[in-house]
Amino acid sequence: MIGLFDRLSLPLLRALDPEDAHGLTIKALRFVPVPKAAADPPELAVRAFGLNFPNPVGIAPGFDKNAAVPDALLRLGFGFVEVGTVTPRAQAGNPRPRLFRLEADGGIINRLGFNNEGAPAALARLAARANAGGIVGVNIGANKDSADRTEDYVRLIDTFAPVASYFTVNVSSPNTPGLRDLQQARALDDLLARVIDARERVRPRAGPTPVLLKIAPDLTLSDLDDAVGIARKHRVDGMIVSNTTISRPTSLRERDRASEPGGLSGRPLFKLSTRMLAETFVRAEGVFPLIGAGGIDSGATAIAKIKAGATLVQVYTGLVYRGLGLLSEIKSELAAALKRGRRSSLASLVGVDAAEMTAESWPS
Repeated sequence: MIGLFDRLSLPLLRALDPEDAHGLTIKALRFVPVPKAAADPPELAVRAFGLNFPNPVGIAPGFDKNAAVPDALLRLGFGFVEVGTVTPRAQAGNPRPRLFRLEADGGIINRLGFNNEGAPAALARLAARANAGGIVGVNIGANKDSADRTEDYVRLIDTFAPVASYFTVNVSSPNTPGLRDLQQARALDDLLARVIDARERVRPRAGPTPVLLKIAPDLTLSDLDDAVGIARKHRVDGMIVSNTTISRPTSLRERDRASEPGGLSGRPLFKLSTRMLAETFVRAEGVFPLIGAGGIDSGATAIAKIKAGATLVQVYTGLVYRGLGLLSEIKSELAAALKRGRRSSLASLVGVDAAEMTAESWPS
């Protein structure tokens, strides 16, 4: 069924402007009945951040910015859904065009700029499905024109804690000017202190809501030392590695389109984001789990992320080129890898290659 859908829909969607294609996909998921995927094999179940995931494959934020279709995505078989990025107030984002396919490279450049309908709209949708089950995280960010960006994150914790399975503090998008400055040690220390304090204040009415930190793949190793150290200091529940990159690998074939400003995702990001994942894993020392994102477009790349240190993985750009069949392929490959290795759970694969990876030359 999914294979037939991909064969029919992918050529149509790829013929459209990327942002129009995305909007059409969201509308289809809202209004077309989605068949429920088969139950996942028990060996793919993962426990992380105090939550039980039926499988480790989630859909990354940016796909469902406004929490319009989390239940449809869960029915398709994703182990979890992360909606957003949500900001306190609605904002239009950057002018179009702001989304570009690098077809020959399997990549995408975006400079969307946290375009979303704002916290009230997303909150209403999440509150309406509060008893539906499934893990739905909320990726939170600051408004571009905010006078106090840290306060934006605090407000969003207070707003969404009753309906969020977890939070992701997004300070790593390259498309809001100055946002990445919040990754610097002093600013990050203050931000996480206030975010965790806000989470603790709402705990009596919302329960324990995990807080994750999402970082850029463009940090220096010194900055990564600071980020992981501060995350550990404030006892965040996990980290996501990584967001898009502002770098442009020398291997890119679509050089003209690659010159567009914005964050690069997809296959060209895989090596850099996976190396940063391994570097983060060795620094975290098992204190908290990691989510690996960036360039996953096959079962093999998902397994590589896990071996580099990811307990869970997220996909998005790979779906643009591979379709929904990518999800079932990844889960099948993970189950096959466990069977080949006579392993009972994915936990035994997490980080097995991380130390060796950090000794390799840096991806170019």
